[in-house]
Formats: sequence, C-alpha cells, structure tokens
Amino acid sequence: MEAQGDVQKPIFMEPTKKVKNMEDLKKWEKSEAYQEYLGFIQMIGEAISGKKIRDEKIEKSEPIIKTLEMLETLSQWADEIKLEEEQQRFGNQAFRTWHNRLKDQSQELLQGIIVKESETNSIIQEVQVYLKDSFGNSTRIDYGTGHEMTFVMFLACLFHAGVYDVKRDACAVGLVVFGKYMNLVRKLQKTYRMEPAGSQGVWSLDDYQFVSFIWGAAQFTNGNDIVSPSSISDYEKAENMEDDYHFFACIDYISQVKTGPFAEHSNQLWNVSGVQSWNKVYLGLIKMYRAEIICKFPVIQHTYFGSIFSLEPAKDQRGVAKLIDNQRPPTRPKFDPNMLGKMPPLLSKMPK
Repeated sequence: MEAQGDVQKPIFMEPTKKVKNMEDLKKWEKSEAYQEYLGFIQMIGEAISGKKIRDEKIEKSEPIIKTLEMLETLSQWADEIKLEEEQQRFGNQAFRTWHNRLKDQSQELLQGIIVKESETNSIIQEVQVYLKDSFGNSTRIDYGTGHEMTFVMFLACLFHAGVYDVKRDACAVGLVVFGKYMNLVRKLQKTYRMEPAGSQGVWSLDDYQFVSFIWGAAQFTNGNDIVSPSSISDYEKAENMEDDYHFFACIDYISQVKTGPFAEHSNQLWNVSGVQSWNKVYLGLIKMYRAEIICKFPVIQHTYFGSIFSLEPAKDQRGVAKLIDNQRPPTRPKFDPNMLGKMPPLLSKMPK
C-alpha cells in the first residue's frame, strides 16, 4: 500500500502462483490472503442470510448490472461456438476456443465494469488473472473447486478495487451475480462435457462446487423454516427451489448428472441432511471447506497472489494459526456438528 496523505492507496500488480511446496502451503494458512478469503466468504454469508436470489428488493447497482451483462456475454459464446466432432466421453476441445476468446477479450470485458479512469489499467491487470481462471482449465478441459475459489477471489477483488460497495452490493454479489456464475459454469460443464478437477468421488461434497453450498446454507441461517436440512435429498423440492436458493440449485444439478441412491453418490451431503439446523450446516461446511479444499496443496498450488490476496503473514492471527497447527481436522472428516465449537474470528480488509 502507498500512502497519499492520510489515505492508503493500493498498488495493484499482476498476481502469480507462489505456493510451490508444503512449506509454502503453511505460509498460506497463516497469511493475509487466507484470512481475507475466509473473511470475505463470511461477510457474503451474513449479507445473504434470509434472502432469496430472486428477491425484488435486492438492489442491482450499475457495476452489478455490468457484471451480469459480462456473464451473459460469456454464456452467449457457449451458444455460438460449435462443438468439435469427436468421440471421447469427456472434454470437447471447443472449450479451448471459448477459453481463448475469454483470455483475448478479458481486458475489454472488465473495462465495462471497472471505470476508475486513473487506476483502470492497473486494477484490470490484477483482476483479469482471476477472471480468466474462474471457468475451468483449457488444457485438461476440467472444472473444480479451485476455479470456483478463483471466481470468489475475483469478486473480492472488485470490492477492494472500489467497484463494488460492501453495504450496497454484498447481497447482490452473493445471490444474483454468484447465481449467474453458477448457471454459466453448469452450462459449460454440460456443453463441453468438462471433467471434475480432482474429484474425490463419494468422499467429496460435490464433484465441482463447494462455496455454493456454504452460501446456500447461509441463506437459511436466520431461522428460516421454509425447509429443513432433511430435505436436502428431495429432488422435487430442489426443482421447486433452485431459482431462489443456491443449495437446492446444486441439488437439482446433481439430480441431472448423477444416478443411483443419493446416499451412495453423495454420501457427504446425505450426512449433512441429518444435521438439525442450517446454522450448524453453515458452520460445519466452513470447517469442512477449510480442511478439505483450501488447506490442500493440489488446490492452492494453482492460486494466484498479488496485492489484494497477499501471501504475507497476517498481522493479527486471532487464534487462526494456533487452530491450524494444533486442531486441524483429520482427512475426510465425519460431518459432526456437535464437534464444531465456535469458528475463530475472521479478518476482512473490506472498506466499511
């Protein structure tokens, strides 16, 4: 950060991959970026508690509208780009054409959203790296939780760059923008037959997503009793609720791409359905996400770090480092809400 009088002005930079080994992974777990990322997820979770995706009261500011238009443009590309004629079960190579168009036009796309004239180029230099990596890998033609994580970072970057306003836009970002993104990546997965990236099969919460389940649970954390966790495996309810609730949009998608008993192909979600309250589901999923996704080297080795998500040590660990070192949950933890306790306080550098 660079000071201008009493104002701290961010120095934007092009993010790079910095986690090269297990020692670097430990740096990530104690870094500003780690706390910033979890803090952002919690902030959005609080903003969307008790709200529906299609709630007419949700304000859609000009930057939100521009972001939605950008995602719609990306969706239209998938309609325009013809599939390659090939026999393999997964990975149509036409996705590479789609992804190359994204890389070529990412700066132009972001210029429609980021309009701070004096800083636009430096902001875009940092933000576009996250945008280009949010929709899958063009070499392997796969998509997974790491790409979802990158899009969440992209959204956080737009808050830090002053494009989004926390009080005005947090709810719309967590519901409308993220919902539009989820619809797009599902379309890409089906259109280009994308493989799950690093799927753990039945041991994973889902082949492709995780944050969508966390924020989906957050929508029900205000005591909303419209539906209980026991309905998680109810495909009929999922179909009726998918347009308003992230969690059930995920369940509806699972119903389209998987066959057989729910308890077998989605065992972790089946376990979650036995939890009594959505608040416990929400906290439990955050804990599971930390243990199974964002503390795993295969995911974080692909993460980009720049001025916003910095690998520098967090200035205030607030118990997070101690929890990481001494109380890390075992691999593939049993989903037991009675063992949760309180989550450590999370930091967020978001402007208030």
